[in-house]
Parts: sequence; C-alpha cells; structure tokens
Amino acid sequence: MTPLPLALACIWLGMVVAISIEAPLKFRAPGITLPLGLGIGRLVFRALNSAEIVLAAATAITFALVPRPTASIVLLVALAVTLAVQVAVLRPRLETRAAMIIAGETPPKSRAHLVYIALEGAKVLVLIVFAVLVAP
Repeated sequence: MTPLPLALACIWLGMVVAISIEAPLKFRAPGITLPLGLGIGRLVFRALNSAEIVLAAATAITFALVPRPTASIVLLVALAVTLAVQVAVLRPRLETRAAMIIAGETPPKSRAHLVYIALEGAKVLVLIVFAVLVAP
C-alpha cells in the first residue's frame, strides 16, 4: 500500500491540532480585541476548512486508486461528514455571530461554537485512528 493516505492524514491532523491550539491563544495576545480576534478567526478557519476539503478529496482519490480496508473507508466518510457539517451548517452560523459582534451588536446565545469544538475533537480522534489503519 502507498503511504500517501497516511501522509495526508498526518498533515490534516497537524493542521487541525495547530489551529485548535492557536484559536484561543490569539485572544491572549496584547492588543487583540474580541472583534479583531474574531475577524482573524474567520479568515483562519475559512482557510483551514478549504485545506481540509482538499485533503479529504485527495485522500478519497487515493482510496479510489487502491482498494482499502472497509474500516478506513468508514472513517474517511465520517471525517467527510464531520467536515461537511462544520463547513455547511456550523461555520455560517458562527460567521454570522462573529459579524454581529464585530459590528458591536450582541447576538443571541448559541451552542454552535461548542458543537464545532466537539466536532474538532472528534475529528482529531478519528484522524489518529484513520492514520493507524492506513499506515503501510
């Protein structure tokens, strides 16, 4: 088996972990206000999610070229569904909320951020298991 799916999974995992560490830390930097931090976060997560979509597609292509164990296919589908929920359902809500805060408004309470964080945690765990399964 080719090591490409393992490399893609490790890159994907590294990106998710790095941004997950960076996200709350930016608010502790001197001079960073909540609106400024949210503006940065919107850009960073848009870029992360775009890179994740490319990595998921590249991984799927490698799976189409060489037969893979069913368990790894199921995990890749779970990763794709998780990412789709984050990008299509949660991120638009979070971006709208961030835009309201940046504009000086007070948005209604929402649990979308907590759900996004939980999905990031689940994605990290699934990526680790996925990487172990596809390792040559």
